[in-house]
Amino acid sequence: MTDLLTRLTEMLDDPDADVDETIDLADEIAASGDAGLLPGLRTQLDRALTERNAYARELLGGVLAALGGPEVLPVLIRASAVDLGDDQDGLAAEIVDLVQADPKTARRLLRPMTEDDDLSVANRADWALRFLP
Repeated sequence: MTDLLTRLTEMLDDPDADVDETIDLADEIAASGDAGLLPGLRTQLDRALTERNAYARELLGGVLAALGGPEVLPVLIRASAVDLGDDQDGLAAEIVDLVQADPKTARRLLRPMTEDDDLSVANRADWALRFLP
C-alpha cells in the first residue's frame, strides 16, 4: 500500500499528471482502510502546506479523513488554518462530516484548539465546533 502512497505523491508533484487518475488513486487509498498510511499522509500534507500546494492539501485531507476518522481533526484544522488562497470547499466538507459523525470526539479534540496560540488555528477550531449537532 505504501507503493500507492508513493505513486500518489509523485502524481501530486507532477503538473502534467492526469487529474482524474490522481483522484481515483486517492479514492483507492482512502477506501483501503489502511491506517498504517496515516504518518506518511501527514508528512505529505505538511509538505503540501510548505510548498503552498492547495490541490495536494485538498486531496490528502480527504484521504486522511477517510483513513483516520475524527481523530485526524486536529491535523485537518491546522492544515485548514494555512491560507493558500483557495476556497477549501472539499477540506471544509471533510471537517464538517467528521465533526457531525462523532460529536463527542470532535468536541474533545477541538475545544482545546480554540485556545491555540495561533489565532488562525483557534478560529478554524471554533468554526468547526459550530457544526456540532
